[in-house]
Parts: sequence; C-alpha cells; structure tokens
Amino acid sequence: MTVPLHQILQPDDWVPARGYSNGVVARGRTVFLGGQIGWNGSQEFETDDFIAQVRQALENVVTLLKEAGAGPEHVVRLTWFITDKQAYTSRLRELGEAYRAVMGRNFPPMSVMQVTALIEDRAKVEIEATAVLPD
Repeated sequence: MTVPLHQILQPDDWVPARGYSNGVVARGRTVFLGGQIGWNGSQEFETDDFIAQVRQALENVVTLLKEAGAGPEHVVRLTWFITDKQAYTSRLRELGEAYRAVMGRNFPPMSVMQVTALIEDRAKVEIEATAVLPD
C-alpha cells in the first residue's frame, strides 16, 4: 500500500475548493523557496504578459524543487503576489492551463494577494513555495 505524500484537509460539510485546497498535513524534509518571478535563469524578462510570467515563475519553482530532489507533487503551499487583480481574474482559464502544464494536478493550499508593486519593475507576479519530501 502506498502512503500518500500528504493529506488534504477537506471537511465533509465544506464545498470543495477549486484550483487549490484549504489545508494540508505533511511530514518529511521541508523545502522553502523564496519568491520566484517571471524572468528566466539569466534574470531577464522575455515578456510582459501576465500569463507568460506566471508560467515562467512556476517553471522557476519547479527548477528549484529539482535541486532539492523534489517535484511539483511535493508542493504543500503556494503564496502568490500579483500586481493586477484584473489580469488574474479575467484570465482564469489561461491561468489554470499554464498552472496545470507546469505543476500538474497538485492543488496545494494557496493564497493570492494584490500588491502595489514588486521589487523588479517588470514583474507581474511573484510566487513563494513550500514543499515537503517524504521521510
């Protein structure tokens, strides 16, 4: 029998969250990633498009996870900082497609906050991640 990497917290009387989960219990080696923005490994922006920057930021997360011997399936928390709520809410379908293309069907607890600006002027999104590798 395979033991799950983590347990999603879903009370029976709650409507299931869509595209994320409300909570997770995990045990193992913890990996904390600093905020990743939509530039490439050379710290160059290839686009100013919101969805393309989200995809690149998520790809940066996955690249760092690989350094720890982890993958998207080990992510137990994501925190997103966005500069334009409208860009996020008006393109949810494209956002979901980009997310699934990079992260698969792992939907950990997530928070999204609109911020006035990010440190890099061209950045539209910054994504922090926490992952847990099994013991």
